[in-house]
Parts: sequence; structure tokens; C-alpha cells
Amino acid sequence: MTAIINNAVAGLSNSDHVVKTGAKVMVTDDTLFTVTGSIQILSLVSECVTANNATASTLLWKYTTAAASPLTTNLSAASTTLASTVSGYAVVLATSSSLGEAPNQGASGVLLNTPQRGVRVPAGALKITIAVGSTTGTWRHYIRYEPLEDGAYVVANQ
Repeated sequence: MTAIINNAVAGLSNSDHVVKTGAKVMVTDDTLFTVTGSIQILSLVSECVTANNATASTLLWKYTTAAASPLTTNLSAASTTLASTVSGYAVVLATSSSLGEAPNQGASGVLLNTPQRGVRVPAGALKITIAVGSTTGTWRHYIRYEPLEDGAYVVANQ
């Protein structure tokens, strides 16, 4: 018989980790998270904390490796407009078949949020591109990940 302890199967480690940023205005090239070692991104969520004005900003997540010759890859396409979003509105990474898909987003914050396969990334930085103009409302960002090697971890940049 298998024992369940704190929602985990006894003898198996629960290796999912969650890190979140504080709430702040989103600006192009902000670094949301810094990654040490290789990880698998299981979920990536940006949540509106205070409402935006009518500026038609869009959000795109990108990843820059920490290699000697850094490479940047778009994890998503740009979201649709974030104009007039209200508290609780969310944008969620979607990767059902490939990187660069448009993210899921909606006012209720209730969205499918787990990429089908996850996204493997080496050491580096998860950044954002905000097109049209910075958001006026504040946003909090969450990353749920699994380390793929000993000592791998994620730190939120405030």
C-alpha cells in the first residue's frame, strides 16, 4: 500500500517549486526571473494586481541564456491587448505544440495554465517585451518549475 503524506506519495519527492515576483508596472526588457542550472518550466503566469489604463500594451515572454554567447528565444507570441485589464486578469504561457504560441488570457483569471510538455531552459534569465508602452497597472508573475539537476533554482527579480 502507498502512503500519501502532505499530498505527496511517500518515498517520492515533490520537486515542483513556485517563485513569484512582487507587483510592479511591466516595462520592456524587465528580467522577471533568473535561473541557475537547468530547469523545466511547468507554468508561467502574469496576474494583474492593479488595473491598467487604456494603453494597448501587449506581453511577450522571452528567455536569454547565460552562455558566453547568449541566445534569446521567445517563449510566447505577444498577448492580445492588456488595455483596461482589471485586478485578477491573467496571462498564462501556452505551449501545446511549439514555443511562440499566443498565451492564454482572460479577465476571470481561470485559465488552462500548464504547458503540455513543459519548457526546458538552461541557466539564464526570463524577460518580457511590452509592446506599445509600459503597463500602468501593476502585475505579479509566477513561475512553477522543476529542477533538472542538483542545485538548479530560480530567483525572482524585484
